[in-house]
Amino acid sequence: MHKKKLRIAMIGQKGIPAIYGGVERHVEEISTRLARKGHEVTVYARSYYMKENKYEEIKGKIDLGGTNIKIFPTIHSKHLDAIVHCIIATFYVLWRRYDIVHFHALGPSLLSFFPRLFGSKTVVTVHGLDWMRSKWNKFASYCLRIGEKTSYYFPNRTIAVSRTLKKYYDQKYNADILYIPNGNTMRVCRSPRIINTKYGLDKESYIIFVSRLVPEKGCHYLIDAFKKLNTDKKLVIVGGSSYTTHYVKTLKESAGNDPRILFTGFLHGEELEELFSNAYFFVLPSEMEGLPLVILEALTYERCVLASDIPENMEIIAPEGKLEFGFSFKNKDVNDLSEKMDYLLTHSKEVREASRKSVEYITENFDWDKITNRLETLYYSLVTQEE
Repeated sequence: MHKKKLRIAMIGQKGIPAIYGGVERHVEEISTRLARKGHEVTVYARSYYMKENKYEEIKGKIDLGGTNIKIFPTIHSKHLDAIVHCIIATFYVLWRRYDIVHFHALGPSLLSFFPRLFGSKTVVTVHGLDWMRSKWNKFASYCLRIGEKTSYYFPNRTIAVSRTLKKYYDQKYNADILYIPNGNTMRVCRSPRIINTKYGLDKESYIIFVSRLVPEKGCHYLIDAFKKLNTDKKLVIVGGSSYTTHYVKTLKESAGNDPRILFTGFLHGEELEELFSNAYFFVLPSEMEGLPLVILEALTYERCVLASDIPENMEIIAPEGKLEFGFSFKNKDVNDLSEKMDYLLTHSKEVREASRKSVEYITENFDWDKITNRLETLYYSLVTQEE
């Protein structure tokens, strides 16, 4: 007996295909796989993001599995961007008879009760404790704290992308929420063709950082630590502002005239693939995370990872409490970060050994196909139960 085709809406992400943002990458991966399984999936996207990813130019050249994309405008500002778009999208879906309305992140969860009133089942995926992010003012942080509560109390089911987040919710709300992690797909390593021409970079001639340039990602610690090193290798910083123009300016001022530090802005496609493929090692000095997709991505390119010792990072590189898939340093400690970077720069054998361990681990634990199957099973369990 074939199970029914589900009508599924995704709300909270900026859009797909993803050019930056972990939530966007997550939604792209699961929505396209669900669509290929025969479900009718609609991703609600923000107009400015769909211009940035040049969707109109590339939509005939990419395969999104038959995913529908519905584009709505929003107010493109730090505090109104997400909530305005989510309000528009939510009230639009109320009349569309979706089986599942899936909200992503804390802020959008504030609206996750409304589709239930109209007969849809709702799911919220928590990608991180957004109220902790330093870019928010007190009022925005307060609203996101409310969003944390609504992410548990409003939907039919709540998902955490990391065991650390699940433990937090289980302890705080005395309930067992679902753990369904972020994932990744194995990558084909590329030779340094574009990056050699554009930046003069060769294989293993640089260290790489990839992220939005926001304070909690810790790029300022990385720059300060790198400047202490006596090395000819470069530091390549891939990413751009996320309503953090002043912070980006301070990073560039901190880098000063050091010719070894290179800011590329946001990148995607072959250029980013080449940068991952040929990096000597990858660094993530973040103060907070959900489950960092970018670490998974570095591991899929068989790159050595150096990460801050916050639980969410350690969950990936030290799954049994022992460092197996990378190296760590004390969170926010510039001196320790610099010392660990210096160690890796002078111990290439250890770097290469760490790089070779990750393929089987990622395939077994963070495979998008397996993750999508688990999500599909959850959806079917919800549509067959009574409110």
